[in-house]
Amino acid sequence: QAQLVASGGGLVQAGGSLRLSCAASGGTFSGYGMGWFRQVPGKEREFVGHITWSAGSTYYANSLKGRFSISRDNAKVTGYLQMNSLKPEDTAVYYCARSRWLSTNVRDYDSWGQGTQVTVSL
Repeated sequence: QAQLVASGGGLVQAGGSLRLSCAASGGTFSGYGMGWFRQVPGKEREFVGHITWSAGSTYYANSLKGRFSISRDNAKVTGYLQMNSLKPEDTAVYYCARSRWLSTNVRDYDSWGQGTQVTVSL
């Protein structure tokens, strides 16, 4: 099973940008895709977006289209979540995970990374 390590979180002012990384090791992403989720305390983990590893096709939660974008570097086996025009409501722990198919359901993902905190201040 692949191991994923998410990084790049931090504190940013509203309107700013952050790029999160998710580095994979110990497994393969061939035939898989990488999903990004986020979670705030007391709430369920929320789907952010997904990228298919081979074709690089992306899919986003409707509410985040236009501000967030996902990419990947095959050679580095690393995925990226670029977040622009950040809002305080984007504050959450962001997670990456692996799935064999495009899905918005956390149950379809494995190899969850440890998460990285993103805090957006006014």
